[in-house]
Amino acid sequence: MIIMLGHHIAETDLYCMALRAEGLAANGITHRDFGEWFSSLDASDKLSIETILVGEHASKINTISLIKSRSNIPVIAMNASAELDSILKLFLMGADDVVTDKVQPREIVARIGAIRRRTFSHVGFVTIGPLKIYFDGRDVELYDQALILPRRERRILEYLAANLTRRVNRTMIFNAVYGLFEEDVEESVVESHISKLRKKLKASLNFDPIDNQRYLGYQLIKQAYDQNEEKENVKNPKQTGGRNISDRFHAIAA
Repeated sequence: MIIMLGHHIAETDLYCMALRAEGLAANGITHRDFGEWFSSLDASDKLSIETILVGEHASKINTISLIKSRSNIPVIAMNASAELDSILKLFLMGADDVVTDKVQPREIVARIGAIRRRTFSHVGFVTIGPLKIYFDGRDVELYDQALILPRRERRILEYLAANLTRRVNRTMIFNAVYGLFEEDVEESVVESHISKLRKKLKASLNFDPIDNQRYLGYQLIKQAYDQNEEKENVKNPKQTGGRNISDRFHAIAA
């Protein structure tokens, strides 16, 4: 989820609409309300926030300082001035990137992807056997071919891949995919999306890579693919995973 800070909620809402059109969950909030709201968030809520866009405002420097003092959430600062000193000051206060206040939403998506690549040791993706999950908005790939998933399912898979080392619960996934302020959609919709996603992944990988433990949440199990392949190769030494590659790709594509 992306949080956009601005002078007026109407201003942030327009920008958030454009980000949603690019496939990102985005919500706006005014600079005036942000401090109290951000201070009220618990750790799990903060994990749902992918990036905070800080728009032009007199208290912009203090806002960035507040975010960085209480979280590791990436910050992209919007800056009306092209003066070097102004830009350097934003970086000094902790901004991960600085853009002009006229930046287009598609550029923001690309810059978020760049921040993700830096976060994930410049790799920019996670692989589970033949499945490659990117962090820059690109489609998931299966056997080097694009796997077209519905937007929500792809975002859930990306979120699980981004949190590969820990479990995330239904609320965290919902907030990341739909946003913290979404009131028109029931949280239980996450279970429906994950159920459909698991069926598709199992059809292609010949096992379910999404582990779910009651009360603990969901986790993408990267190592499970290799373990499953070893078992299948013992049973079917002449085949890969008990099914040939072409059959498995067409099973999920259908």
